[in-house]
Amino acid sequence: MSNKPIRKAVFPVAGLGTRFLPATKSVPKELLPVVDRPLIQYAVDEAREAGIEQMIFVTGRGKGAIEDYFDIAFECEITQRERGKDLSALEGTRLAPGNAVFLRQQEPLGLGHAIWCARDIVGDEPFAIILPDEFMKGAPGNGCMKQMVEAYEKVGGNLVCALEIPMDQTPSYGVIDPGARDGALTEVKGLVEKPKLGTAPSNLILPGRYILQPDVMKILETQEKGAGGEIQLTDAMAALIGKQPFHGVTFDGRRFDCGSKAGYVEANLALALEREDIGAHIRDFARAELAN
Repeated sequence: MSNKPIRKAVFPVAGLGTRFLPATKSVPKELLPVVDRPLIQYAVDEAREAGIEQMIFVTGRGKGAIEDYFDIAFECEITQRERGKDLSALEGTRLAPGNAVFLRQQEPLGLGHAIWCARDIVGDEPFAIILPDEFMKGAPGNGCMKQMVEAYEKVGGNLVCALEIPMDQTPSYGVIDPGARDGALTEVKGLVEKPKLGTAPSNLILPGRYILQPDVMKILETQEKGAGGEIQLTDAMAALIGKQPFHGVTFDGRRFDCGSKAGYVEANLALALEREDIGAHIRDFARAELAN
């Protein structure tokens, strides 16, 4: 099994974002902003903070704007420079040549299939997976993927982010069957994708952050459809349990489900309240609204 460092991250961004129609009719859901930065930017920043160098975006038809976002904004940059405007807001939006790879998932066959589409780019290295609509907010300099990479450097193998939720919400997620616990690390004995209500082995779910060995690609290659008629990543990961080390890492931070409207609004409010430029105004506005 590989002990190589985590240099690559896969971002599955081919989804249609139908829960946010009509906004996502022409704008990819990953480009919806939380205050003034799109979700995909937060995800890429999280990967960079963890030392990841190459970003692999698995896109679909109609998602070309994501590729444009990480390119040079020539007209914008020239105009801003000519007017003596500050360009610092654009920092991090341009990825270095060769550090951004874009490929397509031609059919919506599930998360497992999206990851498998990146097999030739991943090669024989362990790699990270980040789902951008799961917005994971850690302390400055200690994001979710950084916490996971630090855990990987200790135990190796495969890791998933673990998050505790109420048991009645478990049917919507992949759920961990837990073994021994050691601080933030939990041994993973099994994984269940979207269990029926009352059947989940724990309330520890998988909120969209993974570090996996490349062996998972061989499993995905021949895997049959699972829950929802899709090729589930959870099923492929479950096949690695018992063959390779597998742990959950409890995230020290906050999670916002920006795939839902409520979670998206919560993320905007939480980050706006922290901002020096608008925080006080938003706080006063919220208090006034609650008083009405």
